[in-house]
Amino acid sequence: MTAKRATCKGKSSWPELVGKLGKDAEKIIEKENPLVNAIIVDEGSIVSFDFRCDRVWVWVCQKTNIVTRTPFIG
Repeated sequence: MTAKRATCKGKSSWPELVGKLGKDAEKIIEKENPLVNAIIVDEGSIVSFDFRCDRVWVWVCQKTNIVTRTPFIG
């Protein structure tokens, strides 16, 4: 866990969601940490690199909508 993530409140990482559907992962993340907004993005998309405690990128395969990376706060 990075020092920045350590300052965020609530659960900050969801490795158990890799292989799940993006929409399901989004719901689980927001339920387990209501302080964050889970945002589904296709692999290869360009996203902002600024750090935010209220955001979780949920990376999915564009064709299958399956989570491809561990979602975490940032």
